[in-house]
Amino acid sequence: MTTIHPREMPSRAVSALTATGVSPLLARLFAARGVHSSAELDLSFKALLPPDTLTGAREAAEVLADAIEAGARMVIVGDYDCDGATACAVGVRALRAFGADVHYLVPDRVHLGYGLTPSMVELAARFDPEVLITVDNGIASIEGIAEARARGMSTIITDHHLPGETLPDADVIVNPNQPGCSFPGKSLAGVGVMFYVMLALRAELRMRGALEGQREPNLANLLDLVALGTVADVVKLDHNNRILVSQGLQRIRGGNIQPGVRALFAVAGRDAAQATAFDLGFALGPRLNAAGRIADMSLGIECLLADDAGQALKLARELDRLNHERREIEVEMQEAARRILEAFDADDDRYAGLTLFESDWHPGVIGLVASRVREKLHRPTIAFARGQDGELKGSGRSIPGLHLRDALELVARRDSGLVLRFGGHAMAAGLTIHEEKLPAFRDAFREVAASLLDPADLQRRIDTDGPLEAAEISLETARLLDREVWGQGFPPPVFDNVFHVERQRILKERHLKLELSLGGTRLEAVRFNCTEHVPDIIHAAYRLSINEYKGLSSVQLMLEHFGDA
Repeated sequence: MTTIHPREMPSRAVSALTATGVSPLLARLFAARGVHSSAELDLSFKALLPPDTLTGAREAAEVLADAIEAGARMVIVGDYDCDGATACAVGVRALRAFGADVHYLVPDRVHLGYGLTPSMVELAARFDPEVLITVDNGIASIEGIAEARARGMSTIITDHHLPGETLPDADVIVNPNQPGCSFPGKSLAGVGVMFYVMLALRAELRMRGALEGQREPNLANLLDLVALGTVADVVKLDHNNRILVSQGLQRIRGGNIQPGVRALFAVAGRDAAQATAFDLGFALGPRLNAAGRIADMSLGIECLLADDAGQALKLARELDRLNHERREIEVEMQEAARRILEAFDADDDRYAGLTLFESDWHPGVIGLVASRVREKLHRPTIAFARGQDGELKGSGRSIPGLHLRDALELVARRDSGLVLRFGGHAMAAGLTIHEEKLPAFRDAFREVAASLLDPADLQRRIDTDGPLEAAEISLETARLLDREVWGQGFPPPVFDNVFHVERQRILKERHLKLELSLGGTRLEAVRFNCTEHVPDIIHAAYRLSINEYKGLSSVQLMLEHFGDA
């Protein structure tokens, strides 16, 4: 069952915002998202939290500055998702601009797995580095850091994932979520953490006079990468992250953009001059992620590092091809998941937490399958695929009410031999188990989920911003909303109204196309992946979108849900 709940809109906050010149509609939307003053809407670069307030950033800068002065070789160990790729690209571009001798490595998802393992350190040792830097990983790499230090490498961890009880013995750890870090911006993505370290490094080099007599690198030119990784990793868009994304989008729209990012916009058929956070999360991000899911993320990183427009476009086209291949694989896996869940009973406690596995599933796509099942059934879901040596690799997605990483920790504590490795966040996590342990894990995860979730948590809830007047459902309103930064933790506006259904038809045997009326105004609407018949009057939750067709723009309603009025 799905219910629609209008968000609370504190009247004092709405009044305070409108008094400063914010439009009445935006004032309502911002107040409903916890904004109480115009200062929280300042998305200028000067409003960014200072780099020296991030624990470890200054110490990391000192190590890196020493290494640059000494001509020491560095190697960055990245991750195989969009956040890891952009973080790696930010690090390589910035360090090379500062004169560093830097290389990078990214693990293979299937054979080497996530993070800085001893095997990754062995590969890194081929570069003979004196400094090893992790981006978007490392906070759980106790053995990997120990191996690197045993080989004489200085080690810097830059990460944002939640730490375990024991931290790696690295020379420096930069992670806003590590114990003792008072940095307010706990939601930085991995690319955001690396950007902060580069800001701290620039400050350190300035202090040492190392940048005198040369053109100082402008790190703001990397904000397109920071925005892309931040949005694609679906981290909470708190004030600090909204600044990073807003500044990145401004530069993208103004043409200050890496050739690789420009090429990704081109192959995705999106206009960079009109870029939105939606484009980053749903057009560019998946194309980069496709490399890490079914091929080698080095392809994505090389695209982001390319300075030649032709080479960047060639790499972006290959990423686009891989994304099409990924979609085909995902469709087949979703069909298998559908068959597994044919007996699903929403009222049965056995389905409080779902565990799925098929022997031929691709390990790079299980996270997407878990996400689709979670969206469809509104249940915490973990999908597994075969790894190596009798292991299963799992990727999970959760719902509000269940902190997935904490749930996995509880499972591991109840049976110390059940989970080999795990890590992640509240809404997404990964893990490894032995294949023969799958039935036991399925039972344990179901029991933990049932114990942590209230019955109300298992009902899908759509929070909306209330109704719009017919005159407000316009192209002007849609464009007004598109200019703002929306995302995880600062959700894009969803409205709800009661409509009359004037016409309905099915597009491409998959999508529902509607003509609705509200107060005498006719409106076009679409509900994707829906073919059911619609009653004459519906109560619908919807987003405003801009439909471009043959050079003409019009407003269109994207239906999130509908039911009887």
